[in-house]
Amino acid sequence: MLPALRNLREGGKGGLAFRLSLFILTATAFIFLTAFGYSYFYSRKQILANVEKNAEAVTMATVSKIEVVLEGVAKVPSYLARNLQGDKPSLPVLQQQIIALLQTNPEIFGSTVAYEPYAYEARSRYFAPYICRGKYGGLVPTFLGNEEYQYFFLDWYQLPKELDQAVWSEPYFDEGAGNIMMSTYSVPFYTYREGEKIFTGVVTADISLEWLMEIINKLSPHQAGYSFLVSRNGVFVSHPRKEYIMQESVFSIAEANHDRELREIGRDMIRGGKGFVTIKSNFAGQRSWMYYAPLPSLGWSIGVVFPEERLFAGIGRLNAVVLGIGAAGFFALLIVIVAISGTITKPLRVLADKAGEIARGNLEVEVPTVSSHDEVAALSHSFQNMQVALKEYINNLAETTAAKERIESELKIAHTIQMSFLPKRFPPFPEKQEFEIFAALEPAKEVGGDLYDFFLIDDDHVFFSVGDVSGKGVPAALFMAVTKTLMKGIAGQSVFPSLALTKVNQELCKDNDSSMFVTVFCGILNFKTGELLFANAGHNAPVLMAAEGEPRWLESDPGFMLGIMEDWQYDTSRLMLHPGDTLVLYSDGVTEAMNVRKEFFTDEALLRTLAACPDRNPETLVTAVLEAVAGFAGEEPQSDDITVLALRYRGRT
Repeated sequence: MLPALRNLREGGKGGLAFRLSLFILTATAFIFLTAFGYSYFYSRKQILANVEKNAEAVTMATVSKIEVVLEGVAKVPSYLARNLQGDKPSLPVLQQQIIALLQTNPEIFGSTVAYEPYAYEARSRYFAPYICRGKYGGLVPTFLGNEEYQYFFLDWYQLPKELDQAVWSEPYFDEGAGNIMMSTYSVPFYTYREGEKIFTGVVTADISLEWLMEIINKLSPHQAGYSFLVSRNGVFVSHPRKEYIMQESVFSIAEANHDRELREIGRDMIRGGKGFVTIKSNFAGQRSWMYYAPLPSLGWSIGVVFPEERLFAGIGRLNAVVLGIGAAGFFALLIVIVAISGTITKPLRVLADKAGEIARGNLEVEVPTVSSHDEVAALSHSFQNMQVALKEYINNLAETTAAKERIESELKIAHTIQMSFLPKRFPPFPEKQEFEIFAALEPAKEVGGDLYDFFLIDDDHVFFSVGDVSGKGVPAALFMAVTKTLMKGIAGQSVFPSLALTKVNQELCKDNDSSMFVTVFCGILNFKTGELLFANAGHNAPVLMAAEGEPRWLESDPGFMLGIMEDWQYDTSRLMLHPGDTLVLYSDGVTEAMNVRKEFFTDEALLRTLAACPDRNPETLVTAVLEAVAGFAGEEPQSDDITVLALRYRGRT
C-alpha cells in the first residue's frame, strides 16, 4: 500500500494515476449522490403510489361490501311501494306485509307505511302503522303521527316526496331504540287517477349503523392511522374521537383551523369524489395522507388516514444504511484505486481472451482487475462495466417479456369479466312465448366498448338496448360497464325509454373529464299488446322486418350521443308490432367493417343479408349478419366492435 501511495505522490498532478484516481473518485461520488437522491425520491413516490393503490383496493372492497347490504335493504321497501300503487290494503294486511318484511330481512330495524293526510281514510289525518324490533326481541307494532309528531313535515317524508325518488336520510340517534345510530331509506308510492300520478305516501326501512361503523373502524392498514365516515353534509358518522360523532363535521374543523384545503377536500367528499391527498396536522394530529371514496347508495364518504411519519419511517432507516455503506464503499474504493495505480497492468492479451468469452455469451467470466498507471486499467474497468451492463440488459429483457405476458393474461381476464356483464343465456325467457330475442358481441380487441342488454321490467314489458362507446380498449370497456349499469338501474324504473336516456345522459355527463360518449338505441316492448316504445341517442337506426314485406329502416328521432350535453331531452316514438315482425339492432362495426381493399360493408349489404334469410328466427338472423360481415372482411383484421341484437314479436299463441 505505501509504495503505491509513494508512486502516486511522485507522479504528481500530471500523472495518469493521479488523474485516473481523481476522475474515478469524483465520478463515483457524483453517481452515488445522484443515485441516492433519485432512490430517496423514487422510493417516496413508490410508497405513496402503493399506499394509494392498497387504500383504494381495501376501501372499494369495503364500499362494495356495504353497497350489497344497502342495495338489499333498498329493494325491500321499493317492492312494497310498488305493491301499494294499486288498491289500498286493509290495516291487518298492511301490518302483515311490514311484519313479513322485518322477518325476512334481519338487517332492517323497523318499517312504516306513512300515508298523506286523509289519503288512507277521509277522517284520518295521520295513518302510519310502524313496526320495529323490541329491546328484548320480538316485533313491536305502533302508530306514528299526532299533533306533536307530524311526520309528513319530517325529512324522511318530505325529501322523497319533493325529489320524486327514494332517499336515504341523514344519520340520527334513535333514543327509543337505546340511543342507536340509525338511517332511514324512504321510497315514495303513488296512485293513478284518470292517468294522473298522485303522491300517496312513503314506505321506509330503518337500519342500525353499528355494523357500518364497525366495518369502517377496521379499514386502516396501519396501527397509527385511522378511518372515518362522513354523511352527505360532512358530519362525522364514525371517527376514533367519539366527541366528533354527530357533533362535528369536516367543515367545522376546517373553519376552526382556518384550513381552506380541508374545506375543499370536504366539498369533494360530499360531491361523491375520491382522491389521495395530504392533510395538515390540525386535522389528523400530524402531517398525514388521506384516501377518500364515496358510498353511492347513502351519498356518504369514507376516509382513511395514513400518518406520513409512519409511512416514510422505513425510508429513513434505509437511507442511514445506504449512507453508511456508501461511505465505507467510497473509502474502500479509494484504497483500491491507490493500490491499483501502484501496480503493473496485466497484458492486453488476457483482456482480449476474456472479451472473447463475453462475446460468446459467457457473462459470468471473471474479468481481471489490472493494476497499472496507464490506459490498461481503464480498459479493464470498461470491460467490467460492460459485463454488468450486459447482465442488466438481459435481466431487463426478461422482466419486460414477463410483464408483457402478464398484461396479455390480465387482458384475457378483463375480456372474460366484460363478457360476463352481458346476457349470455339463450333463450333468456323460455316461459315467455310472446317474443324471441338473441344477441351477440364480437370485440375488436380483448375488451371493447360495445354493449347490449335486455331484461324483463314486469310481466308485460321487456327492455332491450344496443350501444357503442367512443374509442376502444380498456377505457371504452370501463365506460361501457358504467353505461350498462346505469341503463339497467334507471330503465327498470322508467316507463318511457326517453326518460331513461335523459337520466343516464345526466349521470354520464357528470365529471366526464375524458369526454367519452356512447350511442344507444333502446326500447320497451309490451309483448302482450305489441306496442313498442323506443328512443335513440345518436345510434344507427334499426332494421324493421315485417312479417310480410322487405326489410326497411325504422324511422326515429336520431337524438344526441350520451355523455356530451347534460341538458339534452330525448323523445319517445311508438310503433305497433304485428305477430311475426322482427327488429334488428346493430352497432356501426357491422356496416363499417372493411375488407382488404378498404371497402365498407355498407347499409345496403346489411339489408340484402337480412332479406336473404328465409327464417326470421332471431338467432338465425344474428348468425347470418355475423357470417356475412366475416366473409366480406376476409383476411382484414377487425377494426371495430360488432354487436347484433334481433327481437321477434310472436304475439299471443
